[in-house]
Amino acid sequence: MPGQTWWRTAAIYQIYLRSFADGNGDGVGDLAGLRSRLPYLRDLGVDALWLTPWNVSPMADGGYDVADYRDIDPLFGTLADAEDFLAEAHGFGLKVLVDLVPNHCSDQHPWFRAALAAPPGDPARDRFWFAEGRGPGGDSPPNDWRSYFGGPAWTRVADGQWYLHMFAPQQPELNWEHAGVRAEFEDVLRFWFDRGVDGFRIDVAHGLMKTPGLPDVGADPDPADLPYQDHAGVHEIYRAWRRIADGYPDPRVFVGEVWLPTTAQFVRYLRPDELHSAFNFDFLCCAWEPNAIRKTIDDTVATHHLVGAPPTWVLSNHDTIRHVTRYGREDTTFDLGNRRHGAFTDPVLGRRRARAAALLTLALPGGVYVYQGDELGLAEVEDIPLERIQDPTWERSEHTDRGRDGCRVPLPWSGAEPPFGFSPPGSTAPWLPQPRSWTTLTVEAQETNPSSMLPLYRQALTLRREHLTNLPEDPTWLAGDDGVLAFRRGDTFACVVNFTATPARLPDHEAVLLTSEPLTGGLLPPEAAAWLRL
Repeated sequence: MPGQTWWRTAAIYQIYLRSFADGNGDGVGDLAGLRSRLPYLRDLGVDALWLTPWNVSPMADGGYDVADYRDIDPLFGTLADAEDFLAEAHGFGLKVLVDLVPNHCSDQHPWFRAALAAPPGDPARDRFWFAEGRGPGGDSPPNDWRSYFGGPAWTRVADGQWYLHMFAPQQPELNWEHAGVRAEFEDVLRFWFDRGVDGFRIDVAHGLMKTPGLPDVGADPDPADLPYQDHAGVHEIYRAWRRIADGYPDPRVFVGEVWLPTTAQFVRYLRPDELHSAFNFDFLCCAWEPNAIRKTIDDTVATHHLVGAPPTWVLSNHDTIRHVTRYGREDTTFDLGNRRHGAFTDPVLGRRRARAAALLTLALPGGVYVYQGDELGLAEVEDIPLERIQDPTWERSEHTDRGRDGCRVPLPWSGAEPPFGFSPPGSTAPWLPQPRSWTTLTVEAQETNPSSMLPLYRQALTLRREHLTNLPEDPTWLAGDDGVLAFRRGDTFACVVNFTATPARLPDHEAVLLTSEPLTGGLLPPEAAAWLRL
């Protein structure tokens, strides 16, 4: 990868730190555990790591409620541990992105504690969205906004005012109209860039600015015109951040979490003077169906061409149902508002499709994200005991949505029973329970099983780095049978995916580079993918 544009083609591995590897035996993943597994990540063949929040936090939402943006939560280690990790990761040739949570902070952040201690109208409250309530005595929230986690987006404080939180009450929204908020985060960027962080994934990148006056959403809102997201003023913020990032000798990178309903909205964040890239949620949410997949690929490539940004591809992350489970369902789409917990899943079909999806995704131009455990073929854990659920969505939804814990269960590394090498022997039990059925899915078990998911990912990531990243960015579709997608990149490489229930012919080729399932009589089996040298 060219040094200053590595992010255009990088394979980035997402680490949910609490669940990756536990080094000190307290049942929670940490920097010591991560550092011990860096050789595994190097050998996997990824180019960069993205870490979910590691900052000081009460953990009301898994670290996305930050109390100190310039330090590491003791649960994970120390600032010195983070600096050592950055140096070691770079020594293994791995870039490092970390999560930045600018939309909201923790209710334990010094700013918010000062705001609560101050009277209404005090400047300390100006960094947040405090407002008087409506109705008799101000007993109703200031507007009709709803939290993404369920319930009202407002909480009342002792003096009668209300504060805004689009997520949990422990996550008060920051007021990005305030000059001090902007200056603070620009300083936070420099703090971590100076310590070697290569870039940031920006949480809720579309949500920082709000429509002045905080108007009601109304009974029938336009999803492309909501007052709490995608306000035009947000782009000024990212242009200022981009100037900071570009000022480093090895320019730093921004990746946006941008959930928006239209291409016109999404693409504005990727203009050359704003964010470098953003997550492709359309692809993640798409059905495992050839016409839908092809349209999403075409639309993604065309959209990114408008601003010269690289497309990105992702199948799962820490907020979604794992795709091994989704692809085994009758409805293979993903909807953030309806995760369909408990829907019937065919695990064999889901894993077979996930293998094919891995080759499809890794063959596409641009950058790609691999969520921890994807490479092991882990499924969603849907039977976590109710008393062990940690996600605040469970309580905020009044026990109607089990939330995201099922994709956050600690990884299985070795052994025949929990904690499967996640923690040292004799440790506290993992913070979320692991299924006993994971015995055959550990890293140790898969390293000796050539037909398992891990060898497939290792081979594909190696071939991708060696042969695919320099190929033309525009995929060219090839003619083929119904239900079979085939495209080439340049004149030397093709990817074929068979979505049907019958074997499919392969286009003319010089050699088979890799398949998700063994060929049968030269034909590509059902629900399988192949990489070809032309």
